[in-house]
Amino acid sequence: MLQTPYYLIDRAALLRNMEVIDRLQALSGAKALLALKCFATWPVFDTMRQHMAGTTSSSLFELRLGREKFGGETHAYSVAWAAHEIAEAVSYADKIIFNSISQLERFGAAAAGIACGLRLNPRFSTSGFDLADPARPFSRLGEWDPAKIMDVIDRISGFMIHYNCENADFALFDDQLTRIEAEFGALLERVAWVSLGGGIHFTGKDYPVEALAARLKAFAERFDVQVYLEPGEAAITNTATLEVTVLDVLENEKRLAIVDSSIEAHMLDLLIYRQPAKLAPNAGPHNFMICGKSCLAGDIFGEFRFAEPLQVGDRLSILDAAGYTMVKKNWFNGVKMPAIAIRELDGSVTLARDFGYEDYRASLG
Repeated sequence: MLQTPYYLIDRAALLRNMEVIDRLQALSGAKALLALKCFATWPVFDTMRQHMAGTTSSSLFELRLGREKFGGETHAYSVAWAAHEIAEAVSYADKIIFNSISQLERFGAAAAGIACGLRLNPRFSTSGFDLADPARPFSRLGEWDPAKIMDVIDRISGFMIHYNCENADFALFDDQLTRIEAEFGALLERVAWVSLGGGIHFTGKDYPVEALAARLKAFAERFDVQVYLEPGEAAITNTATLEVTVLDVLENEKRLAIVDSSIEAHMLDLLIYRQPAKLAPNAGPHNFMICGKSCLAGDIFGEFRFAEPLQVGDRLSILDAAGYTMVKKNWFNGVKMPAIAIRELDGSVTLARDFGYEDYRASLG
């Protein structure tokens, strides 16, 4: 048995999501690109590349990883490219998407050999968190003025429009896409491809995949464009756990269990968005607050119920631990990073990567 903590990625669960992506692509004609900002654990790319058209990135390093480890179409995006990055970025990319007209004007000539696109901000979104809302007031994420965009339309061949965030409501997606068609139709008619970004939770339970496919196909046919989607969470939701061990049990008006992991270091989104972790079955008469081992007072996974009182040495599985975890893990407090393991299709578990003191030391000098 592997020493905790470690992320455990389940290939069978990953394949279930890939099968939904296959169905959506086949019915709609859209192409799905893995959003590396959410999940970039390349030891399982061999499973994913058989079902997805390529990758989309948010930085030069993500872009290079997508080209080297995933293949297929490689889309390059950055909120702002630096002058020393652009030549290397173009060498890896099939398409490069500029965040602003000024970046297009500055670097468009350097990218003349590949397809160039522009990020379009519709100034509305589905995000419930201001922190993650691409259309928040004063947003720097994309251009929104149709007149200004029309002035440079001959320099681009496509748009990227990212405005969904864990949107499981197809009716809302439909309404907002209709609004995009009405407000930006004249622009969409002038390009060859449109990425509708990520954040559509189409691998969630009971999501109407066929309705989404029909809507995407209608959009593509209306504007004669190749549609792209950029699933992150949708590609890897419910495919991994964070395996931890109880190190200590104590009481301070509540029963507390300290585990050998940390939300600050290993599941940072829980801290950022003030959300509890997920455990199952989470039922029983014994309530415990599960706490991380860092010195941060708020390093808390959440409160959960158990059939029996927790004891030192008990193993727990934190659910849905693939997205925005391995790409955000850090060395806060010098807490050991979780290893990365894979449950293979035959049920065996292989260790893909472990992290030790040498990795910690090398990250600091």
